[in-house]
Amino acid sequence: MDVFAVFCVVSAVFTGLTEGSGVLPDGPLHAAVGGTVSFNTKLTPTATPLLVVAWTFVVNSEEKPIITSTTINKTEPPYEGRITLFIQTGSLELRNLALSDSGDYRVSIITDGGDQITGTTTLETLVPVSNVKLTVTSTDLVEFNSTVRLSCSSSGSSLSFLWLNGSSEVTASDRVQLSDGGATLTIVGVTRYDQASFACLASNAVSESTSAPEHLTVSFGPDDIHLNVSPLQQYIAEGSNVVFSCSAASRPLALISWALDGEPLSYNGPEISLMNIQENQSGKYSCQAFNTKTLRRKTSQLVSVNVLKNISDGSIVASTSQPIEGMAVNLTCEAAGSIFNREWMKSDSALLLDDNMALHDEGRVLSFHAVRRSDSGPYSCRISNPINMEEVAYGMAINYGPEAVQISGPTEITVKQTLTLTCSATSVPSATYTWKQMNQSEIHNTSIFVINNVDFSDSGSYICIASNNITGVNVSAEHRLAVTEENPPLCTAGCIAGIVIASLVICAASAGGGYYIYNKQKQSKNPNSGNITTRTERDRKDNTTDTRNEDLNYADLTFFHAKEGQFVPQNNSSVYTEIRVNKPTTAESSPPSYNVHMQRIKRRAPQPFETDEIQV
Repeated sequence: MDVFAVFCVVSAVFTGLTEGSGVLPDGPLHAAVGGTVSFNTKLTPTATPLLVVAWTFVVNSEEKPIITSTTINKTEPPYEGRITLFIQTGSLELRNLALSDSGDYRVSIITDGGDQITGTTTLETLVPVSNVKLTVTSTDLVEFNSTVRLSCSSSGSSLSFLWLNGSSEVTASDRVQLSDGGATLTIVGVTRYDQASFACLASNAVSESTSAPEHLTVSFGPDDIHLNVSPLQQYIAEGSNVVFSCSAASRPLALISWALDGEPLSYNGPEISLMNIQENQSGKYSCQAFNTKTLRRKTSQLVSVNVLKNISDGSIVASTSQPIEGMAVNLTCEAAGSIFNREWMKSDSALLLDDNMALHDEGRVLSFHAVRRSDSGPYSCRISNPINMEEVAYGMAINYGPEAVQISGPTEITVKQTLTLTCSATSVPSATYTWKQMNQSEIHNTSIFVINNVDFSDSGSYICIASNNITGVNVSAEHRLAVTEENPPLCTAGCIAGIVIASLVICAASAGGGYYIYNKQKQSKNPNSGNITTRTERDRKDNTTDTRNEDLNYADLTFFHAKEGQFVPQNNSSVYTEIRVNKPTTAESSPPSYNVHMQRIKRRAPQPFETDEIQV
C-alpha cells in the first residue's frame, strides 16, 4: 500500500478523536538553531512495537507529515537524516534545527491493543545568544551632577536583558530607568554608591551570555570632614608637641589646607605636627578639603588650642619696703606665664578682706587703705593656671610707735647708792633710747641708765626719749629723782614708849584743865550757887549728848622698834584716841572728819632720841 494512502487512512481514523491527555510535554519546547530537540511521549515502553505512529508538523493549520510508521517507516524528504523515531514509545528526535522548524508538532499512535492516542506540542527554535556588548556614555562621573546611560547589544533571537552591579541585579527605581526592552540602563544623578562594575546579561530560552563589565567611577565630596588634635586637652603647655589630622570622605582624595583664626597657614596635607608649640600659636584651627574633580570645598569644625606658659618667677612686691601704721600700702602679686587666678592668703589661710582692704586688677594688687599693726604677718599669693601653680610668700611687718614710753626706777634715793632707771616703749622696730637730764645735753643712749654712787647733784628730772628711725616718731617720758642724806638711827622701843606716855600725860592734863576752866566759866555766868551742882550735872549730861559744845581732837600713835641699826614702824596699823573738850556753845556746827583733822594738824614728826630709852 502507498505510504500516503496509509497516512490518509491514519488521519481519517484519528479525525475526531480526543488528544491523549499529557502524552506530550506541555509546550512550548525550546531548542537552538542547529541543535536537537526530543519530543518524548509519556507512554511506557511496550514489549512489542506500536501498530501505528505518525508525526506531523502543523503549519497554518495544515498538517505536513514528518514520519509514518506502520510495518515500515516513511520519512518525508525534509526530515531525512534529521529524525529518529522510538517505536516502543512513539517519541521523536529532531536534529539540525532551523528557525523554520518552529511550530506545532502532533503525534498519532495506535497501540497493539488497538488504543488510539494523539498529542500536540509546540516547538520554538531560537538563535543562541552571542556577541554581547556593553556601551556607556561616560565612566568618569560626578556625584549628583552626572547622568549615565549604559546600552547592551547582542546577537540571538527572543533576547531578554538583565543588568548586574557586581553580582547584584539592578532594578528600576526613581533614579534608575530601564528601556529598550531592558537593553538600556539609565542612572540619573549618580551617587557614590553607584560606583561599581556594571555588566549586561543577554539571554533567551536556549542560551545566555554576559558582556564584559564597565566600571563607573563616581567622584564625590568632600564630606564628613573632621579635624582631630592630639593630645586632646583644653589647655596645652608651651613647648609641647601637638599633632593635627584632618579627614574627609572624598573621591578622589581631597587636598587639605590649614588655617589659624581664619588665616591660611603654609602647611598642607592631611596631618601636621607643631613641635615645641608656643603661646602665640594659640587660636582656632581648621582644615579645608578641596576635590579637584567635583570642585567642591568643605571646611572642618573649629578646634581651639590654648597654649599656656608655665607660671614662674612669682613674687610679691610691696609699694614700700617700710610700711608705717596708717600708711596706704599695696602688695602686688607678679609672675611670668599665663595667669588665670590669684589667691591671697595670710598665715596659710584664705585672706578675709575687711573694710581696710581691697583687691584690684583681677586680684593682682592687694591694697590696704591704712595699714594697722594687726596687718603684720606672713602673706602668700597662689598663682595658678590649668597646667601649673606657684605660691610666693611675703612677710609684712608694720612699723609703728614708739608709744607708751615708761621709766621705771626709784623717785628717791640716798647718796652713794646706785641708781638704775629703765626706759621702755612699744615700737616696731625696737625704739632707740636717749637720756637727758633737764636742761642738759644727751647723757646716755641705751634703755637702761645707771649712776653709781649718786650725789646730791644727781637730783632732778631725767628724760628718756624713745625714737623710731622708720616712723620718725620721738616720744619722751620724765622721771623726777630726789637724792637725800643717809637716814640717822631712829628711836629704840624704850624711846618710843616714853614719847607715848608723855603724850598721853600731856593730853590728859590738857583735857582736865580745859574742862575745869569751862566749868568755872559757866559757874560765873550763873550766880545761883544752890543750883550749881545740879546745873553742872545737867550740863555734863547735856554735853555728853550735844557734841556741838565739844571740841573734838584725835591723837595718832605710831610705835617704832629698832631693826638692823634703824628704827622702823612696829606694824602697819596706827592707834587713834579721841579727846573731847567742852566749850562754850557757839554757832551750831558739825565735828570735823578725820581726814580734815589730819590736814589741820599735819606737821613734821618729832625726831626720835638717839638712845633706846626716854629720859623723864
